[in-house]
Formats: sequence, C-alpha cells, structure tokens
Amino acid sequence: MLKKIKSKKAYRRKRIHFRIRRTLAGRTDCPRLSVFRSNKDIYVQLIDDSEGKTLASSSSREKEIQDMKGNKSDKAAQVGKAIAAKAREIGIEQVVFDRGGYLYHGRIKSLADGAREGGLKF
Repeated sequence: MLKKIKSKKAYRRKRIHFRIRRTLAGRTDCPRLSVFRSNKDIYVQLIDDSEGKTLASSSSREKEIQDMKGNKSDKAAQVGKAIAAKAREIGIEQVVFDRGGYLYHGRIKSLADGAREGGLKF
C-alpha cells in the first residue's frame, strides 16, 4: 500500500500515520478524533473503531465556517469548536486525538485548541 505513494512527503506522512494508528483506537465512550488536512480545508471526524462508525464530523467547508473571515488557522479553530459542540450533543466529553501523521503545529494545533475550548478532553 505504501509503495504506490509517489511523493516523499505523502509517504512520510502515511508511515507516521500508520505508526500512530497502531497505538490509538477509539471506543464508544472515548472515540478517536481523526484529522485530515488538505491544502485548502481541514476535516475532522469522531470515530468509534470498535463498531467502525463515524459518530460526528465537521469541516471548514461547512457554510458558517466557510463564510467567516480569517486565515486557515482561525477556521481550523472554529472547526474544533464545532466538533466539540456536536460531541456534546451526543454525550461525548473524552476523545483520543489522532493527528493523522501531521506535525502538531499550525492548523492541527489550532483545531486541537478549539476542541479543548469547546469542552473536549484529550
């Protein structure tokens, strides 16, 4: 699977992501907060790995976040707050943070800080 990836950067990220996923797993009471970052947008999901289901999701492509002013880090913080609000609605307070092989800075850190401000614990 990793041999089909052409760029060194994507290959490195996938290797890191697989290494992280070996140790992380989401449960029903404590799901995994999975992050995907594209060049323009950021996506986040709450995943229950024991059942293989996505419990909630949010992204910077949602209308209210897309219309706001600010840079991509500001929008990532809003996505974090949005996923925290959705998690509270379904009764989740504790999550496991899966940074998806990305370094913990910039938009990933902003998203995590926004989720913590919204009330999630990880």
